[in-house]
Amino acid sequence: MSKNLNYYKQILKKVSFDVTLFKKELEKAFNYLTPNEQQALRRWVNDFVSNRTELQREIFSI
Repeated sequence: MSKNLNYYKQILKKVSFDVTLFKKELEKAFNYLTPNEQQALRRWVNDFVSNRTELQREIFSI
């Protein structure tokens, strides 16, 4: 796993209390990461938000 991917995972965990901020950081991550890293992040985010309905609604609009 790349350092960039780990970095964005940490950021997303820290901002998950705020839906708007989470979405903003997620979009930023997708703009910065490589396609392979984007896929890995997408899988991680799906697991991470599996029990957070407020985040699920926002990320599926990206």
